Amino acid sequence: MMNTNKDQIEANLRLHVDRLAGLIGPRTLKKPKTIVATIGYITSQWNEMGYSVEREVYDAIGDEATNLIVEQPGNHRSNETIVLGAHYDTVSATPGADDNASAVAVLLEVSRLLREHTGKRNVRYVAFACEEPPYFNLDVMGSQHHARRSRQRGDKIVGMLCLEMVGYYRLTQGSQSVPQTIPKWLRRFFPQRGNFLAAVGNLPSWKLCWSFRRGFKRGTRQMPLFSICLPEKINEIRMSDNSSFWDQGYPALMLTDTSFLRNPNYHQASDTPDTLDYPRMTEVTLGVASAMRRIMG
Repeated sequence: MMNTNKDQIEANLRLHVDRLAGLIGPRTLKKPKTIVATIGYITSQWNEMGYSVEREVYDAIGDEATNLIVEQPGNHRSNETIVLGAHYDTVSATPGADDNASAVAVLLEVSRLLREHTGKRNVRYVAFACEEPPYFNLDVMGSQHHARRSRQRGDKIVGMLCLEMVGYYRLTQGSQSVPQTIPKWLRRFFPQRGNFLAAVGNLPSWKLCWSFRRGFKRGTRQMPLFSICLPEKINEIRMSDNSSFWDQGYPALMLTDTSFLRNPNYHQASDTPDTLDYPRMTEVTLGVASAMRRIMG
């Protein structure tokens, strides 16, 4: 049974974002102390929950990069794996509260909520390195490295959920933009108010999207969810770690507040902890944890 004390979850989310974006600040390989501090914080949180943390170290354009991995074995279909992941790095100009401390915070809290839950499938939580430029779209992204190694090992990943900017919400009409590459006839079906979480897949990920939606709705009635699967030629859906798993043929979803389509602080110095909506992040945490339980089986 999940401990769903909302006040405690919200307090934990605030703490994680404050430590990552407030205390540590910009997190890049070119400032190694910030990465050491970030790895130390995430690892200590998982260790306190009783998890054992594996470090997946690799070379990223001459620097050492580290993915952090936690595994929770399944009890019946443990040859099948569900991945929940979020990148922990930032661009150099921003403290990265929404991008992507918000997602790391939710990753930690979902793993805390599900610590005592054993599903049929194996669960893997991953904090990815090197999602941001200059690594973005290169094979040295942390998620590219991990997805590629997973495919080489023959891992049967039946679903990957990518947490990408999940903390910024606005209730006013017109606060939500629509990607320019969406055909005009389709735009009227998209929300105009930035009060929702989006779950976005490519076309082969439609079954995962449907299952995620049903599980998410069971976990929260207060957080609107906009779920959709689109062709990958719509470039905006490939702008995070989910695309690394698509490249390896795995189904994956990007879970997001839609980034620059809503948040004016994207990649800016103004992306600070005080700009986030922690009560709504709490609902996202509950919804994602519930969806994970459903997909775990």
